[in-house]
Amino acid sequence: MNGILLIDKPKGWTSFDAVNKVRRIIQHSALNTTGKKRFPVGHTGTLDPMATGLLVLLLGKDTKLAPALTKLDKAYSVTMCLGLESTTGDSEGDIRPVSTKVPHQQAVETALQNFVGDSMQVPPRYSAIKVNGQRAYKLARSGKEVVMEPRPVHIEKIVLTGYRYPYVDFVAYVSSGTYIRSLVEDIGKQLGTGAYMSGLRRLTVGKYRVTDGVSPEGLTPERIEQLARAA
Repeated sequence: MNGILLIDKPKGWTSFDAVNKVRRIIQHSALNTTGKKRFPVGHTGTLDPMATGLLVLLLGKDTKLAPALTKLDKAYSVTMCLGLESTTGDSEGDIRPVSTKVPHQQAVETALQNFVGDSMQVPPRYSAIKVNGQRAYKLARSGKEVVMEPRPVHIEKIVLTGYRYPYVDFVAYVSSGTYIRSLVEDIGKQLGTGAYMSGLRRLTVGKYRVTDGVSPEGLTPERIEQLARAA
């Protein structure tokens, strides 16, 4: 079996949990026509366990398309919490208070729009980027100093969808490689409040939409065959 399978990843699942779930189902079914003990299944960009939303899985021979599909633009629904900062940039880290300042909505809107366009972004220390051959998050967890180099990113559009202090909700349309945790932290710094990402849902990857995705829970070989689409 080859093709693309769109998964709506639940909170608490890693991207590899979803990949392994689909792989096990196919491996032990008639869909596995490769003769391989380990059926090839890949994804086109990880989502943190706390995040939900679209994972584009590649099946069989179409796993070779991963390098091209990982470069597609993405859209995220984001919730950020003002007045606090996290060691990881999200709710998984150690959180500390920074400020009691309550920005007006117009100030929040202005700050969001200031990040639209091209910029240089410093990725989070707790990320899978390799630093001197090792994953940055592994170095950070071991207490070692991690210096992250800024990288070019493009933010096509940010739409404010809700503001009730301390929570700000927005949708960000971004280039591949953009870290929403870093974006949230940068917005918090500009507002003078600090901020961390308290919620994240991936809505789109290129032309693929989360509304067409299915939960990995309860998948069957028949369901996968029905849902898999041509690459």
